[in-house]
Amino acid sequence: MAATGKAIKWYRSPVSKADMAMLNQKSDLKGALWTLGFLGILATTGTAVVLSSLYLPWYVTVALLFVHGTCWPFLVNGFHELIHESVFKTRRLNHYFLWIYSFLGHHNPIGFWASHTEHHKYTLNPPDDMEEVLPRKVYLFDFLHGGIVNWNGPGWFLTGNLRTAVGFLDGPWMTHLFKDNPVKYRQLRAWAILLLVGHGAIIAASCWFHLYILAVVITCAPWYGGMLQSMVNNTQHVGMQDKVTDFRLNTRSIDVNPLLRFLYWNMNYHVEHHMYAAVPCYNLGKLHRLIRDDLPTPPKGIYGAWKLIWGIQAKQKADPTYVYIPELPAKKVAEPAVEALATTPAAEPAPVEATADPTLVAT
Repeated sequence: MAATGKAIKWYRSPVSKADMAMLNQKSDLKGALWTLGFLGILATTGTAVVLSSLYLPWYVTVALLFVHGTCWPFLVNGFHELIHESVFKTRRLNHYFLWIYSFLGHHNPIGFWASHTEHHKYTLNPPDDMEEVLPRKVYLFDFLHGGIVNWNGPGWFLTGNLRTAVGFLDGPWMTHLFKDNPVKYRQLRAWAILLLVGHGAIIAASCWFHLYILAVVITCAPWYGGMLQSMVNNTQHVGMQDKVTDFRLNTRSIDVNPLLRFLYWNMNYHVEHHMYAAVPCYNLGKLHRLIRDDLPTPPKGIYGAWKLIWGIQAKQKADPTYVYIPELPAKKVAEPAVEALATTPAAEPAPVEATADPTLVAT
């Protein structure tokens, strides 16, 4: 099914121009505190694992390794924010840290930017957005399978990047995004090569110096302990509606504790993020407080969110026609998507300019 390219007239909770100008302000200091603070957590947990492997019993190392693996997958949320170029005021800082986060998290920024731009313009309005497709079922087993040790991770990393490196585009969505863009296509392949060569070098160095634990805490880190990130990240759209023009109907915010908000880069404010994508992550809490009276009440915590989602899935299993509609403030319900949809969306993820080195080009 071919993409239509029709713009959507999205409903957005009203915010004054003065408040919007304040919310959109980027800060190198705040960006550095969040970005370096998160990397500092990973460095601390990783160092603890290495030292434990040298001096402490194996079971202490295993426990610390799980803590390290629990934090590491949240790199994708920092990677996502850096793709939006909303973390730092200085654009080059967004670029530099995007490359670091992309490499450590095994992410390809070229592929993600191309897809995520469409996701924000056409959120859950297929065929223009195929990054997230509903209905999608998620069950407890999905978190347990791979949430402790993802045995499929190494195979997916190796085969996926090898296929990209030699020129394969997986599926119609990636083909649609890159078939007519040879420059981005080359950059997509170059980054896949960089991931393979870079992480191959880390593994080789670890073996050469007989410090195998280094490869475990860096290259292998995305493949264990990912349950917490998976549980919080998957609350964003599962169980919501598609083909509507109101982010409150197709996206979910949740209420979580401050530590999880930091690890998750405030993406628990996901309706707010979709409404005003240019607002930096460190200002999303302020945006939420300004517009919360116009939003559905967010579920309390991960448990509250999944209790709601699994209840929705149970009703949909019993009645395939059931559609969950969150309770909205009176007179604030948007109409379903229609054939002729006009106006452009809020700011999308910004492309990163090409540099002389194709391995250091973000999307």
